[in-house]
Amino acid sequence: MLDLRLIREDPDRVRASQRARGESVDVVDQLLAADEARRSSLTEFERLRAEQKALSKDIPSASGDEKQALLVRAKELSAQVKDAEAAADDAQRELDELALVPSNVIVDGVPAGGEDDYTVLREVGERPDLGTGEQARDHLEIGESLGAIDTERGAKVSGARFYFLTGVGAQLELAILNLALATAAEAGFTPMITPTLVRPEIMSGTGFLGAHADEVYRIEADDMYLVGTSEVALAGYHSNEIVDLSNGPLRYAGWSACYRREAGSYGKDTRGIIRVHQFHKVEMFSYCRAEDAVDEHERLLGWEERMMAAIEVPYRVIDTAAGDLGASAARKYDCEAWLPSQSRWLELTSTSNCTTFQARRLGVRERTDGGTRHVATLNGTLGTTRWIVAILENHQQPDGSVRVPVALRPYLGGRELLTPAGT
Repeated sequence: MLDLRLIREDPDRVRASQRARGESVDVVDQLLAADEARRSSLTEFERLRAEQKALSKDIPSASGDEKQALLVRAKELSAQVKDAEAAADDAQRELDELALVPSNVIVDGVPAGGEDDYTVLREVGERPDLGTGEQARDHLEIGESLGAIDTERGAKVSGARFYFLTGVGAQLELAILNLALATAAEAGFTPMITPTLVRPEIMSGTGFLGAHADEVYRIEADDMYLVGTSEVALAGYHSNEIVDLSNGPLRYAGWSACYRREAGSYGKDTRGIIRVHQFHKVEMFSYCRAEDAVDEHERLLGWEERMMAAIEVPYRVIDTAAGDLGASAARKYDCEAWLPSQSRWLELTSTSNCTTFQARRLGVRERTDGGTRHVATLNGTLGTTRWIVAILENHQQPDGSVRVPVALRPYLGGRELLTPAGT
């Protein structure tokens, strides 16, 4: 939800943001009109209410025909006040509904355009010399030889895009997530195990029920939603609260199962565990002062890059284009790992600066000398199931084994190599 003052005072900035995203600019004028209608109807209600109060003071001292006339007018005013209040309420509801339509205003410097219009900020690490195409084994072939991934039985039990992580596959996922949680705790984040079912107002408050609502699983019988990231639960953690940021940002690291319908992705990444319906993730989440959000965003990206270095995969950082941002994000950086089997980059992490967009919807504020104001929220991935893909492919060895990155070895019993099952 945007600040109405911004829309009133700088509508061109909001229009430019909508245009850069490839979204309608008409909503800005609609919001301005709805805001004017609300203020006009509220003014009329307050004028009539003031007249009603003044009249009620005059009636006791009046007599005869004058009193009768005042009583008649009082009755008329009562009806007019009721109608004016209803009109003001309707105007407020219309404005509230419209206010949920525009996406967050992008930060200056975000590339305009769609999915392919990102800017590459840097590339880190050397791509492994494994050959390309069919010469490099893909993660599923490697995972099956290690006895780590079973998509066939996953599909038998649950359908397409489900899988079992077995043996060392399960241990590898836990190693990634435990390293992520340890990294977060060392950086001062509070570790959290979060709910994976949330109420509609929490899911809506984070901005996930807009254009991409069809990606979210809904449990109709209970009117609850399965989260696609612990960001949702962590954003709702302080909903309708006044938080204390006097000692710096409030930072949480949430570990949860995550669920995505992957609607609209028919035919994309159907092999293996790149694009699946269920996975695990450790997500960073930060509440900070609005003026600190840009710097906090860089810090979250820094922790993500620390994890990229820890799993020893070549990666690049991209500044995502406006049209490829979620509704809540004002800017998003992705870390993409090199995928040898497909000779392409694969997103492993993203971090978003949501400014005050989510906090306005969820009622998260801080107290200042001038009263209360909304805080900024930010999020970023610190470890997830998909990382198995990049690790298996980039660390595969000619003999069929997989080298374990040094940082993960303590979480895998000191193992340096993962070897094919039966060897």
